[in-house]
Amino acid sequence: MADWKFFTNHALVLLAVAADPEILLREIAEAVGITERAAHRIIGDLETGGYITRKRKGRRNFYQVHLEAVLTQQGLNHPLLEGRSMGQVAAQYLSAGRRDVGEDLGVAEALQDARNRIAARATTSSR
Repeated sequence: MADWKFFTNHALVLLAVAADPEILLREIAEAVGITERAAHRIIGDLETGGYITRKRKGRRNFYQVHLEAVLTQQGLNHPLLEGRSMGQVAAQYLSAGRRDVGEDLGVAEALQDARNRIAARATTSSR
């Protein structure tokens, strides 16, 4: 049976940014399991699509997710998605049975694990 993904890398990057608006590009890459270059490209795609806004303050980026952004990418023209915003689609999942769905996703924990791996590598390479 062929491998498949429920969420694309774009969706995973969006989850990471939503969980931590001050996240670093290398932390996004580590958390999602992609290269920094791929993370940078995906951030650009999400920004161009109107799903996020990126603001630069000094050397850091700060992200804002736009839940009101209508899903307009090619391939999202299915009647279940057409003309709906990210927030509307997310609300549909949240109202599907449990109110605490987001609490057990572990996004914050996954981001912390990625940060710990980055810190461990930095410590190892500086020795």
